[in-house]
Amino acid sequence: MSRPVRALALVAALSLVGCGSEAATPPPTSTGVTGDITVFAAASLTESFTKLGKDFEAANPGVKVTFNFAASSALAQQINQGAPADVFAAAAPANMKQVTDAGAVTDSPVTFVRNRLQIAVPKGNPGKVTGLVDFGKAELKIALCTEKVPCGAAAKKALEIAGVTARPDTLEQDVKAALTKVRLGEVDAALVYRTDVKAAGDEVEGIEFPEADKAVNDYPIAATAKAPNAAGAKAFVDYIRSAKGRTVLSEAGFDAP
Repeated sequence: MSRPVRALALVAALSLVGCGSEAATPPPTSTGVTGDITVFAAASLTESFTKLGKDFEAANPGVKVTFNFAASSALAQQINQGAPADVFAAAAPANMKQVTDAGAVTDSPVTFVRNRLQIAVPKGNPGKVTGLVDFGKAELKIALCTEKVPCGAAAKKALEIAGVTARPDTLEQDVKAALTKVRLGEVDAALVYRTDVKAAGDEVEGIEFPEADKAVNDYPIAATAKAPNAAGAKAFVDYIRSAKGRTVLSEAGFDAP
């Protein structure tokens, strides 16, 4: 065998060895954690966290991520009452403060994304809604989130900035419920997050309005103080804040903090 041929054979052999090593090495995102991880997350994170949860499980064999999606205020109350959560991701700092003040979260929460409101209307915009001013018209059917939840608090702020006194026909307990009213054609418009409008696809239409820029919600995340799976909780929080997490959240319409 000539010298060049022997060199090529050696390179090929080394390549095969390298391939075998890579196949036996855990994925780069693997953390080595196992067990169940329970995540309490704001309703507006449903689609993006569900995807990230599946990706995290795929990267970490032996891990099962379970989500509890609801209004941040309700989740904070559940955690303070002793619900077994490993991670809490809220849609507003005020709700995270509820659990930190109670000692249910000891690590410093970190803002991982921001979100802003958008007007959601049924496909075709039958109510001819153009902006926040229309939320003061008695002839239109309007849905808002109740003020105790983040989307409702943000809506109140935006409406006050616009100088509009809203005339809601229904007050919903979370942003998904408000969006459902629009999807079913039960209201002419609702104030929801733009991420929810995007997740709904062509079932609804979104209308931007300038006051939304002054009513942006920061989303904090933290592991809980009594996390049943402390290592898993830390790993999941790190994953949400990783490049992979940022990409998925950005694609969902969230802003970087």
